[in-house]
Amino acid sequence: MKLAVWRFGCAVSSVWALCVFSAGLVNLISSSYGVELLKLMDSIYPGYHYGQWGFWGVLVATLYAALDGWIVGVVLAWLYNLYARLGKQKG
Repeated sequence: MKLAVWRFGCAVSSVWALCVFSAGLVNLISSSYGVELLKLMDSIYPGYHYGQWGFWGVLVATLYAALDGWIVGVVLAWLYNLYARLGKQKG
């Protein structure tokens, strides 16, 4: 079975962006929720600073997460297809 690289990237992107958006939104309501995840995002995503900009900061982190998730998804699907093809050649 071969994965559609671009579509898998979109799927991973959607899931990761939704996770970051949800954590950021709930953190705006309850300031103790998801703090460590959001601080980690602060250290990874340039331009996002935990605790600044309120909702706009959550949107910035979500956009970074969407791009990051897409890149990771594309690489994972590409690697899967590569290993599947190599497995068929040896099998």
